[in-house]
Amino acid sequence: MADEKTTTNEKKPKEIVEPVPAAAPVDDAYDSIVNSAASVDDAFASITSGGDDKKEEGGLEFSEEPVELAKKKKEGKKGAKPKKGKKKKVYRQVTVGAAYIKATYNNTIVSLTDQAGNVISFSSAGANGFRGPKKATPYAATVIVRDAAEKAKPYGLKDVNVFVRGVGMGRESAVRALNANGLNVLSIKDVTPIPHNGCRKRKPRRV
Repeated sequence: MADEKTTTNEKKPKEIVEPVPAAAPVDDAYDSIVNSAASVDDAFASITSGGDDKKEEGGLEFSEEPVELAKKKKEGKKGAKPKKGKKKKVYRQVTVGAAYIKATYNNTIVSLTDQAGNVISFSSAGANGFRGPKKATPYAATVIVRDAAEKAKPYGLKDVNVFVRGVGMGRESAVRALNANGLNVLSIKDVTPIPHNGCRKRKPRRV
């Protein structure tokens, strides 16, 4: 048993640790580059050049490309579709049409259409900023017709057949404003609905 247990008194050799040399300061490195260069231009080129675009550290490659180039590469990989420009709106030309004027006690509405009845432009007193009792005035009717005529200009409307409906104050001034805004009035027709004793009238109001 004594033979099996052997004691080792041998001492392991100590590892010699060499001191790590201190990094050279930046000023020394700069001076060494300038002194080793043949001229000032060579020194400036060696300082400004960052070396290769890729550096290897621990088996890994790090690229030093700008952020914008990296973004462009990503967009190219994704296959981004080019932006489409807005198409210019093409207006169909309507030289002859109709003007429908609805003049009531509270409002005036003007609609300009083609011969088939498709509305080209329309306007009303409220759309032009009139409120309350001013909506049914003759002046409001002229402003309404001017606004509707401006909207219909891209369509090339020149001649209109006028259909007037209602008994408001703006009916006559609206017809005159059509001619004043460059629209030739071919005909004027009153289409105000007239009852033929169909419905019973309301009882007279007691005052």
